Amino acid sequence: MTSQSAMARLNFLLAIVLIVSGLYLVKISYESRRLFADIESAHSTERQLESDRRRLEAERQAQATHLRVEATARGKLNMRAATPANTQYVVDAGLAAAPVTAPLMRSPVPASAPEQGASQ
Repeated sequence: MTSQSAMARLNFLLAIVLIVSGLYLVKISYESRRLFADIESAHSTERQLESDRRRLEAERQAQATHLRVEATARGKLNMRAATPANTQYVVDAGLAAAPVTAPLMRSPVPASAPEQGASQ
């Protein structure tokens, strides 16, 4: 009977292992399906976001056209094109202290004339 008892225990142990492995297989299959559904959902979200990005890029380009910017500047901001009549010139403070007649660059010295500061 020991041989039958050992065989019964082995059969019982194998049945338990078979049930546990079956449950594990069901769990893994369920997890795999859930992850696949999550991936498909993420792909769907990606496609939607890419579509939104393309739409917003097209809207941005439409908003940034030169004519639209100029029309907005004229209408809402009361801006106008720069002309010599409405241009203000700013003078550098360092240049403002110099006399108007003073040359900005050194004038060339003729070859026949002696240089300043040279001993004669």
